[in-house]
Amino acid sequence: MRALAIDVGSTSVRTALVDEHGRLSHVVRAPLTVRTPQPGEVELDGAALAAVALECARATLARGGGCDAVGITNQRATTLLFDLADGSVLGPALSWQDLRTVVDCLILQGEGLRLAPNQSATKARWLLEHAEGSRGDWRVATIETWLAWHLSRGEVLVADRTNASVTGLARIDLADWDEDVLARLGLDRSLFATLVDSLGEVGRARTLPGAPPITALIGDQPASLFGQGCVRDGAKLTLGTGAIVNAHAPGAAPASALRRPSGCYPTALLSAGGAVTWGLEGIVLSAGSCVDWMVELGLAASPAEADARAAGAASDGVSFVPALAGLGTPWWDFGARGAFVGLTRGTSRDQLVRAVLEGVAQRGADLVEALADEGVTLTQLRVDGGVSASPTVVDALADLTGVPVGVSAEREATARGAGLLALVGAGLLDLADLEDAGAPERVVEPRASADERLARRERWRRAIEVARGSIPQLSAIAF
Repeated sequence: MRALAIDVGSTSVRTALVDEHGRLSHVVRAPLTVRTPQPGEVELDGAALAAVALECARATLARGGGCDAVGITNQRATTLLFDLADGSVLGPALSWQDLRTVVDCLILQGEGLRLAPNQSATKARWLLEHAEGSRGDWRVATIETWLAWHLSRGEVLVADRTNASVTGLARIDLADWDEDVLARLGLDRSLFATLVDSLGEVGRARTLPGAPPITALIGDQPASLFGQGCVRDGAKLTLGTGAIVNAHAPGAAPASALRRPSGCYPTALLSAGGAVTWGLEGIVLSAGSCVDWMVELGLAASPAEADARAAGAASDGVSFVPALAGLGTPWWDFGARGAFVGLTRGTSRDQLVRAVLEGVAQRGADLVEALADEGVTLTQLRVDGGVSASPTVVDALADLTGVPVGVSAEREATARGAGLLALVGAGLLDLADLEDAGAPERVVEPRASADERLARRERWRRAIEVARGSIPQLSAIAF
C-alpha cells in the first residue's frame, strides 16, 4: 500500500510515496519562487505553484510506479484568487506570512471584528479589491483547494476544515463558512469552496497516471502531528524557520477561536466522519531563522559546525533571546527584538553559538509551559523539522522541559502524515495504525536536575524581559 504525498511548504514543494509503515521513497523536491515586493509583503505565483506540484508528483510516480491514494498537505492560510472558467490566477498568491493587511486588521478590530493579518480573511478581500478586469466566476482558494481543483481537472472544488479553521472565515464549529464575517468583509459566499472532511475521497487526480483517488486534505502542522504518531494524545514541536507546537487538548470544541491567556489558540487537527478533532497550537516566530542568521554572520560555517562549537562551550550565564521577528506564544510581543544577555569581555564565539541554540530550546520550553497552562501534561514531546537534527537543541529541550523528547525519523513529518492519512482516507489503514508508523527514531531523556532546570528557566525569564518592548509601537499591537 502506498500513497502519494504532496507537501507544499512555504518555500518548496516535496512529493513522495509513503507506505503503510510511514516510510518515504522516491522523494522529489523543487523550490518555489517567493517574492517580497515591499517589507512585510510575501507573494507566490499561484500558477507556478500548481505547475511545480504537478511536475514533482509526476516525477515521483514515474520513478516509483503507481499509488493507491493521494494526500495533500500545505502551508495554511496562503490565499489566492482564480477564475473558475479558465483557471487563470488573478494577482499574486498572498503567503500566510504576508502582512500587507495589518492596518485593515486594526481597523476591523476597532469595529469589533478580530482578525489577524496571517489569516486568509483580509487577504481574500485585498485580492478582490486589487484584481483587474470585470468580475467573472471567481473563487478564493487556499492551497489544498487550488491543488485538488488542478489535480481533478476542475471537477473538485473543496476546502478542508483544518485549513478553514485558520482562515478567520469559518464558523467556530466548522460546519460552514461564517456568513456574518463574510458580510462584514463584503465577501460573497459563492466565492468559497465546499467544506469537507480531511479524510475520505473527494475526487480523482485525473492529471496523474491511473487517476488515483484524492483521500486526504490537511494543513501542514496537523499533518506533522499525525505523521509523528500523535493520534489520540500527545504533542509535536516542528522546529523549522519558526517553531510550532500542536497538541491534543482536553475538553470539547472551543467556544471561541481567539487566542487564550496562555498564548495558545484552538485549531482543528482533523475532520473525519463529520466530527472535528480539536487541539491547541503555539508559535515561536524565530527558530531555524536564528541558526541561519548565525551562519550568515560567520559565527559558524554551517548548522553542523554550530553544533560542534556549542558542544565544547559552557554557557557561563550567556543567553540569547531568538526574537528576530518578535515573540509569539506566550507573550505575543511583535515589538520584541533579539538580544544577547550576560556578555563579558571574555565571552567567546563558541559561547555565542551555544547561546543561540539553547535560546531556540528555551523557546520550545516556553511552548511546553503554555500547554501545561492549558491542562496538557506530556509524557513525551515529539519533534521534527530541520533544527531537530541539532543534538544541542534537542538535549537542551529535554533538560529545560523535564520531558523526554522523541526525535522523528523523518525530519519533515508533514509528507509522512499526509501519505498515511491518505491511506486511512482510502480505507486501507485505521487511524490507530499511525501510532506505530510515526514512532520516533530515538528518545532523549532529561539529564538536568530539577534545581538546575529551574535556575536556567529563571535566568531565561530575566533575559526575555530585556528583549520585550524593544519597539513600543509594535509591542502595543495585538491580534
